[in-house]
Amino acid sequence: MNEGIQFTDILFFAAVAAFLIWRLRGALGRRTGHERHRPDSVARRVTERVTESEEVGSDEVIPPPDRSDSEGAEALEPAEEDSGTPLDAGLAQIQLADPDFNPKDFVKGAGEAFGIVVEAFSAGDEGVLRPLLSDDVYDNFTTAMKTRQSAERTLETTLVGLNSADLIEAHMRNHTAFVTIKFVSEQINVTRDAEGAVVEGDPSHIATVTDIWTFARNTRSRDPNWTLVETRSSN
Repeated sequence: MNEGIQFTDILFFAAVAAFLIWRLRGALGRRTGHERHRPDSVARRVTERVTESEEVGSDEVIPPPDRSDSEGAEALEPAEEDSGTPLDAGLAQIQLADPDFNPKDFVKGAGEAFGIVVEAFSAGDEGVLRPLLSDDVYDNFTTAMKTRQSAERTLETTLVGLNSADLIEAHMRNHTAFVTIKFVSEQINVTRDAEGAVVEGDPSHIATVTDIWTFARNTRSRDPNWTLVETRSSN
């Protein structure tokens, strides 16, 4: 009788123990060595702060500079290597030889010189032309003016407007810089005889004229002025 009770008790306690072990295994799970550890809450908050600082550009995180796209790197590289056209390369060479050279300022000054030269040639004013022209261009201009005077004819040129002035060529030859500009202007050109009669042109006609002029300057000279060394026309 007592042995039966003891055996029953053993079975009962064994069943209770088995049940408890089953519950514990269900609640905790098995550790096989491949478990994914749950992130620590503090570590998670630090990670979130770092992520936020990277997204909003916090000063606490400073990435190394990208030198391939920095202004400093561009300044150190030869300008002609970055040039996309022969014109860009030529302008870069001139700027290396003359750091004060500015293409925009040059075009503006050349436009003003264009108007002065056109009007001086029309008026036969050699004094204005002499310092602006090279010897060859000056000789060509004065030859044309003397021919006109000997025929007792006068040229009336009205520069209505300068439509455009575009850089089209630039290069260095030794220490001399050469820059070519295409001028497109509107002009009224009339040639009259000694009596004032029109022998060529139309006083009421505005013509669109395209001139291509080349200017030059010795970059080692203290004289900042450029000289007109070649003229041609596409008309």
